[in-house]
Amino acid sequence: MRIALFLLSLFIMPLTAQADTKLSAMPSGIYKMDPTHASLTWKVNHMGLSNYTARFTKFDADILFDNQNPMNSKVKAIIDPTSIKTDYPNPEEKDFDKKLTNDTSWFNTGKYPSIKFISTKLEKTSDDTAKLTGNLTFLGVTKPVVLDVTFNKALGNHPFANKPAFGFSATGHINRSDFGMKTYIPTVGDKVDIIIEAEFIYAG
Repeated sequence: MRIALFLLSLFIMPLTAQADTKLSAMPSGIYKMDPTHASLTWKVNHMGLSNYTARFTKFDADILFDNQNPMNSKVKAIIDPTSIKTDYPNPEEKDFDKKLTNDTSWFNTGKYPSIKFISTKLEKTSDDTAKLTGNLTFLGVTKPVVLDVTFNKALGNHPFANKPAFGFSATGHINRSDFGMKTYIPTVGDKVDIIIEAEFIYAG
């Protein structure tokens, strides 16, 4: 009986702990991205036939959150471009990801080992959406980029981390030629769509 009650409590506790919290009620401070619940996917048109989809598996981000004025919050992120994952299926091209990573006409990570984003402006567009503008540094070139951000939910106490947490989705795009990557344009598209999902946990 005790075991049954204990197991039941494991299921009930997370459910009762996940009530929504208003963003304004969350504590100000730094929130670190939870890498186990984040993804960074990108898509590029391939010959007009499909949108080829790939991702980076290693990246980090944090938010300096201001609960008095959330639009004053700051975001910074860093991406490891050597973590490209394309799921290219052909055995003879098993090093396709490495080719993209190392080739000087693609990501050229020997010279540019990171991609960085630092926010400069956050503008509210509705109760749960905003436009996030920031400087993206890619292949040694820094350009402004705008992301459409959706606030998903805030938890005053994450049931597993036992700390405040919130989550966001974001989409945007860049033209890779703006950063000097012009390889195979227009066969491989210039426009790169970006899709981000991320959860952040309070770090103090």
